[in-house]
Amino acid sequence: MPIDSRRSFLKRAALLPLAAAAAPLPCAGAAEVKAGAGRGAPFFTPALNAYSFLELLNENMADATRGIDLFGVVDFCERLRIPAVDLTGYFYPGYPQAPADSYVNRMKRYVHERGIVISGTGVKNDFATADKAVRAAGVALTKVWIEVAARLGAPVVRVFAGPQQKNAKDWQAAAGGATREEVEKWMAEALNECAEHGAKYGVLVAVQNHGDFLSTGEQHASLLKRVGHEWCGALVDTGKYFTEDPYADIALMVPHAVNWQIKETLGSSVKTPVTDFKKLVGIIHAGGYRGFVPIETLSMGRKNYDPFAEVEKVLTAMREGIAALG
Repeated sequence: MPIDSRRSFLKRAALLPLAAAAAPLPCAGAAEVKAGAGRGAPFFTPALNAYSFLELLNENMADATRGIDLFGVVDFCERLRIPAVDLTGYFYPGYPQAPADSYVNRMKRYVHERGIVISGTGVKNDFATADKAVRAAGVALTKVWIEVAARLGAPVVRVFAGPQQKNAKDWQAAAGGATREEVEKWMAEALNECAEHGAKYGVLVAVQNHGDFLSTGEQHASLLKRVGHEWCGALVDTGKYFTEDPYADIALMVPHAVNWQIKETLGSSVKTPVTDFKKLVGIIHAGGYRGFVPIETLSMGRKNYDPFAEVEKVLTAMREGIAALG
């Protein structure tokens, strides 16, 4: 093999673990891309989103002798042979500021020694607000955490569309009366700026449907098309498409997915239908997705919620669904 070709091959090989978790289909509007095109045969693996341990992580942040920290979440992954974990930014020391290099380095070594990779992280931002300063702060925050993700070796940073204010329960209130098209435009501008920064650091920006501005697959796809950047894709939250048939929305978004949150129910509520994991796995497979599919369980108001047991239950169901594909 010629030296240049060998170098090119080795470079591609070194990037494979990240590419498997995050290889995106273009979300730009130039041309439609068929599901799975350019990705080869579907191949995906259940992983974990640390947010499943929200209550215990918050407890630990208030009192280090209680709850669980991110290292404990990694230990849990090791016990259940979960190969990847999405370590949400909120639970790092000092968030929203970037964690110290010493912490990042410790975490990188910790996951490596346990045979686990960090598949992503995420921030709290609001691109739905009419307040330009808040949107700009969200862009700045995302850029900081893109750089943190690069230091961690994580290929994806999850962002919200919005809103995130405690007193604004819907995007219309946050947007101050602006039309949906106006809001989508300013969201796209913010996301495009984030994606440009992500391209510099090799980190994808994944926009999550969160049941607010993005509550259908069509809305999700429309925003990504307006962004029109190859470093911006979808984080598909299977419990946050509020339509008559969420499976159809999920199927629509598989070609755009660069990360996931697999929920126990279709509406992130105990009052909504339980997810049919075999059906969900079939949809993801049919769409040609390759990479990790992190599980994110929620307390959903359950006083007896046990994240250790709940994650294991969903993990088993996902693994059984994948095994049934043959």
